[in-house]
Amino acid sequence: MSLDNSLNKILIIDFGSQFTQLIARRIRELGVFSDIISHKKIKFNQIKQSVKGIILSGGPLNVYQINKYSFDKKILELNIPVLGICFGHQILSKLNGGRVKHSKHREFGLANVIKKNNSLLTNNFFGAKKSKIVWMSHADQVSKLPKNFKVIASSLNSKFAIIENKIKNYYGVQFHPEVTHTENGKKLISNFIFLICKIKKNWSSKDQKRQLIKDVRSQIGNNKVICALSGGVDSSVVAQLLNKALGKKLYCIFVNTGLLRKNEEVQVVQTFKKRLKMNLIYVNAEKEFLNKLKNVSDPEKKRKIIGNLFIKIFERYAKKIKNVKFLAQGTLYPDLIESKSVTGSQSSKIKSHHNVGGLPKKMNLKLVEPLKFLFKDEVRKLGLELNLSHEIISRHPFPGPGLAIRMPGIITNEKIKILKEADHYFIQALRDHGLYHKIWQAYAALLPVKTVGVMGDNRTYEYLCLLRAITSEDGMTADFYEFKKSFIQTISNKIVNSIRGINRVVYDVTSKPPSTIELE
Repeated sequence: MSLDNSLNKILIIDFGSQFTQLIARRIRELGVFSDIISHKKIKFNQIKQSVKGIILSGGPLNVYQINKYSFDKKILELNIPVLGICFGHQILSKLNGGRVKHSKHREFGLANVIKKNNSLLTNNFFGAKKSKIVWMSHADQVSKLPKNFKVIASSLNSKFAIIENKIKNYYGVQFHPEVTHTENGKKLISNFIFLICKIKKNWSSKDQKRQLIKDVRSQIGNNKVICALSGGVDSSVVAQLLNKALGKKLYCIFVNTGLLRKNEEVQVVQTFKKRLKMNLIYVNAEKEFLNKLKNVSDPEKKRKIIGNLFIKIFERYAKKIKNVKFLAQGTLYPDLIESKSVTGSQSSKIKSHHNVGGLPKKMNLKLVEPLKFLFKDEVRKLGLELNLSHEIISRHPFPGPGLAIRMPGIITNEKIKILKEADHYFIQALRDHGLYHKIWQAYAALLPVKTVGVMGDNRTYEYLCLLRAITSEDGMTADFYEFKKSFIQTISNKIVNSIRGINRVVYDVTSKPPSTIELE
């Protein structure tokens, strides 16, 4: 999203952290404008008067890789408050004369920080116990404080977990206050924004909608745009956003890959063509996708095959629409951050996403990704602002490759039919028990193993069904949902008794991290 330079804002300098946009998201939640820029692309003379605070993000590098992090230290001389997070904390310390070394004891996961001194940054953060559980993710640590810095809080393995230089308004935290695992972490960010930087609230979801519509109109002008519509929350919101901004210049193409949930293709056509009256082209490509995926088990190969074939089919039908210059996709920030760095900073790739990169070049179209800096819950709020129905915007996330990545191993027609039924029963049970809207994402998966069972005194040898249900605010971190035993028993019995091909059900109790939400 392009940002209004007239608004006071927080500037986030990105060093490749997978949580950088999460920092921006927390700032947006607090009602303040923010901007993100790569450490490689920002110089001190480019910082505008509207910047009232600077946050240095975390990242995968270490402070001694000067050629890689290439930070313009003159930025620290602008008399603007600075907050360093994790790697940013270490940079801030080193550039001010402190020392950073490789830690004997790495900290990954939850840690307890204990208050040592008072600070504006930690105002109402610790509470009566004078300690808080925070999320750490570092192998290096500050070993010597710079001049005029003092310790605000320490952990068992990080003496300088929170530090400050009150004279220069420099603050550093070794942990990640932006993730939900850190207790009251949002309060630290709030204190930095309002107490230290003294910014007033200036941003809302209505402002976001107006800005996005303005951006879309500015980017596309009077040209036509096609939208890759799946019927999920992301592409639905993109389609409605473009519909509000461009009207009949929008054309939606929906490709049925054969890897959708049960009856999903019918629901998409009814919603967008019949109810919302959008230009919709429906393509049934089930056979093409299943033929290409035959005997393929590697998850990255599956993703690439699905992505490449989608491009070919999409291009085939897009050519039938004359004078189209733009392609719209429902890409979100978590998609981008797992695939590449959105700012140009160095970050670690986790997995590829079918809707990230490639399509515009091959089709000679310009890409429109109006949601690429937003998280799922922000997209849902935007959908409400755009007057989409609660039924559409409340749908659980569904991956672009569909059931293909919920079916590790070889994909077959038989497995698809079994999985569609299992997933349908699971989701319906969540709705029947009033649990669907309490859960961020839920699905059934079919594992590539068979187990022995007994049904009616007969031996069975059938597939194992895995159920996954997680709670999350943004998709970046997640915890499994704690069902009552009675519910697990009910749905397990339903799946085993109703679906030929499954004789065992298990429930995934792994959080993110260390796992991902999807299996592949």
